[in-house]
Amino acid sequence: MTVEEFEEFYARAVVRLTGQLYVMLGDLHEAQDVVQEAFVRGWSRRRQLDRDGRPEAWIRTVAWRLAVSRWRFRRRTADAWSRSGAPPHVEGPGPDQVALVEALRELPVRQRRSLTLYYLCDLSVEQIASETGVSTSTVKTHLARGRTTLALRLQDPRLEEAPGA
Repeated sequence: MTVEEFEEFYARAVVRLTGQLYVMLGDLHEAQDVVQEAFVRGWSRRRQLDRDGRPEAWIRTVAWRLAVSRWRFRRRTADAWSRSGAPPHVEGPGPDQVALVEALRELPVRQRRSLTLYYLCDLSVEQIASETGVSTSTVKTHLARGRTTLALRLQDPRLEEAPGA
C-alpha cells in the first residue's frame, strides 16, 4: 500500500471504524483514541496490510486489542489501589510554597531551568552545562541572576517593618 493509498484508506475508513469501536466500547473518546493508535501502528505495516487484503479488519482488531489492554491496565491499577488502600492525605501547598512557585514562574526559562537542575536535581554546574548545552559560566550567571531575582521577590515585608532592621 503506497502512502497515497493508505491516506485514501484512512479517509474512507476512520469514521466508520470509530463508529464501530464506539458501539463496542460505549465511549467515543476511547474509540477515537484506539482507532487513531491502530492507524498509527498500521502506517508502519501498510505493505503487509495491502497483502492481507483486509486492512480495515486489521485496524479494527488492533483498536479492539488496544482498548482491552487499556481496560486491563485500569483494572489492575484499581485493584492495586484497593489492596493498598487510599493514598494518604497530603496537605496542599502552604503560602510559602505558593509564593515560591509564583516567583519561579516569573523568572526567564533558562534561569528557572538552571535553578531547578541545581537545587532539585542536585546537578553540578558542569552537569547542567552539559545537559543544557551552554558554558559553565553561563550556568553560573543564570544561577546568580535567578537567586538574586528570587531573593528580591520573596522578601518578607514583615521583616522590613521590624524595628532595628
